[in-house]
Order: sequence, then structure tokens, then C-alpha cells
Amino acid sequence: MVYGGDGLARLPSADPGRSQAVFVPFVLSGEKIEASLTEQKSSFVRARANSVLEKSPHRVEPSCPYFARCGGCDYQHASYPHQLEIKRDILRENLQRIARLELSRDIQLHPSPPWNYRNRSRLQVRALPEFSAGYFKRGSREVLAIEQCPISSPLINRGIAALWDLGRTGKLPAGIEEVEFFANAEDTRLLLELSCVPNLHRKQARAGAEEFAASLPEIAGVTAFRHSGKSAPEPLVTVGDSSLNYQIGNAFYRVSAGSFFQTNRFLVEELVQIVADGRSGDLVLDLYAGVGLFSTALTNFRHIISVESSQTSTADLTKNVPAHAKTVCDCAEHFLTGSGGAQVGKRGALPHRLATPDFIVVDPPRSGLGARVTGALAALQAGKITYVSCDPATLARDLVPLLAAGYRVGEVHLVDLFPQTFHLETIVHLHRS
Repeated sequence: MVYGGDGLARLPSADPGRSQAVFVPFVLSGEKIEASLTEQKSSFVRARANSVLEKSPHRVEPSCPYFARCGGCDYQHASYPHQLEIKRDILRENLQRIARLELSRDIQLHPSPPWNYRNRSRLQVRALPEFSAGYFKRGSREVLAIEQCPISSPLINRGIAALWDLGRTGKLPAGIEEVEFFANAEDTRLLLELSCVPNLHRKQARAGAEEFAASLPEIAGVTAFRHSGKSAPEPLVTVGDSSLNYQIGNAFYRVSAGSFFQTNRFLVEELVQIVADGRSGDLVLDLYAGVGLFSTALTNFRHIISVESSQTSTADLTKNVPAHAKTVCDCAEHFLTGSGGAQVGKRGALPHRLATPDFIVVDPPRSGLGARVTGALAALQAGKITYVSCDPATLARDLVPLLAAGYRVGEVHLVDLFPQTFHLETIVHLHRS
């Protein structure tokens, strides 16, 4: 099994070193299958499994009627314990192959309840030729109509039902292209984001938002955004609240429409604990800080500097972090290298520029840190770095220069924020040797 959800086989060849890789979805290691080739390239081919001749003992019957057609899930045909084994092996293989890293400790697994775990789900909406709402089909931009999603929370599923009721009765304007549902930790309140076409009139957007707000008593607020594709989405109207309060332990986070927040409602607190528990010192940097998920828990540092590039998330970050924290609206690369115009948040001026931090947390997007950021981190010579990653390949790539700069890997945690899918979250604790 390889990252991305496929199984890997090879076509027979007289020269084993030149045999073509074959990628096949919805199979499991060790299975014998009969397959048809669907795409042929010079270096690899893709195939579709027509039948499974010898089944894996870990194969189970998928629970979702849309599985294999919907592009959201990849592993519903595998038992959940085996999904964790697949992800652990993929993570280890990426670290070995790309970073040449042989772990001295076992990867620590953190499982999730395998169903109804998502607190955020985004559906595509189409008005013509008739109303439909759903996810993109696998490998396609065509929408597959779905009326339930077993990996989304119960309240989000009620929101999906309300969306279909509004669409079938003609109460939604045609210019709404996406609806995103975000539920609070208790799954009792919903925040909706509507993505609208550029030419949708504000009056029509408000009408659609009002219909949604009235469709379900748990909906706290609806914000409609206009998407032009050239810049950040433009807020058109808000009906009700523009944010939710999300509780994790004793901390409350304001999360506004348009801000990023982790999607697994069962494991967010555990994620924070793995990153922040036992950490203390003079200065901590939280890069790619979002709304302050980790900064808010790092209260045992004298100075906290939280850096986030999104203006919407930075506004929430400034609201959520402790009083002695400093927030900066800038991308991590610009902040670390001094090449951008960092804007310090309302908390005040920076205490250092930059003194050696005791601890750095990085939680980059799927593209990872990149060479300039890893170089700048290595130059800071912080005592400890914790890397939170959603892509094992870019994680392994970024570890190479950090290991070369004298960092060593301590604990590695695989936090399964995305059951039934190929996605995995990794936390790597690094320390200077």
C-alpha cells in the first residue's frame, strides 16, 4: 500500500529493474486480483480491480453506499485496525526512503472513532439540470450526489438533509456553488460558509443565507463569500453569528467563517496535548499558528510569538492566545528571513528579533516547509522543534536539512485525524544533539 490510497504492483518484465509500477485503488496488501489497465504512462500504469481472487483477511464490507464512487474515502474496505497498520507502514517507509531515517522508537499510534468524526465538511452544489449536492467523484470534477456522509458528525448530516430540502423546494439561489458545515466540539451548533459565483448579487446571497439560517435551529450563523479566483474570497453577507466558540479542555477558541481549524472532533485535544504538554521556557515560536490551537496551550513560556498568514485566522488568533502572547500576520518564510512586512497584532511589539527560541512549533500546509524555512529554522538553533505534518513525503523531505543541522528525532506520533481516508497526521519531536 502506498500514500494516496492505492496498492502497488508491477507488470512482468524481462528486466526486473525496468518493470512498470501499477497503481490500483481499493485493494489490500497480499491480495491477488484480476484488473484492467485504465491509464498507461511511460513509467507507470493505473488499473481497476475487476475481481478479488484471493482476499486479505483484513477486508471488510464498506459501510457507505457511495464508497469507491465518492472521492472522499479510500480505506472503507479495510478493517480500522488494519487502516492504522497501513498508515504506520507508509509513514515509516517515507521516512526511510526520503530522509534515510531509521527510527529508534516505535511510531506511537493515536486512533480515532472511525465514523462521524468530522466537524467540517464541504459539499458541492449544482442547480442545473436539477438540484444536487455532494462530493466530487473519484478522480473527477463531476459531482456525485450524496445525502449522507458517515464520516461527518451527526449534526452535519442533519445540515446536509436541510440543504437537500432547501434545494428540492427551490429556495436556494442558483449562484451558490459550495456549502461548508462547521460544527462545534459538542456537535450542538453549526456555522455555514456559502461559496458564491462572482456575479451573484448581494441581495440573492442574503436570501440564500436567510433560508439556511431558518432551516435548522442549531445553525448559529451563515456567511456568504464571493469567489473570483484572483484573490481571497470576499465576504458578501452574514446572517447570525460569524464565528463559533470551540472548547478544548478548559480553553475556548473563537473560530470565524473562513478560518482554519482541525477537522477531527475526537482527537483535537489529544493533538494539543502531544504538542504542548510539559513544554516551558522563555521563548516559543508557533509558526502557521491558525487560530492559536497550540499557542493557547503553551502558557508556560514567558514569551509566545504566533505567526499566521491569513488575516481572518490572525484576528481569531489574537483573540484566543494568552495575554502575554504576540501575534504576527505574515507568512513563516517572510517572518523568519525578514523579507516581508510583518504586521504585529494587537498584543504589542515583538520581544526578540529573533533570540534563540527554546521551542518552535511548525504546522505547515500539505506542501510542507520548503528549503528557505528549514534553513532559517536550522540557523535559529532552537533547543526543540515539533513538526506537525499532514503529508509524510514533504515531512520526510523537510527533515533532511534539519537532521543535517544537528537535530535528532525523538518521539514520532501518528494521529489518525482522517479514518477511512489515506490522509494521516504526524507529530515529530526534534531536539538538538
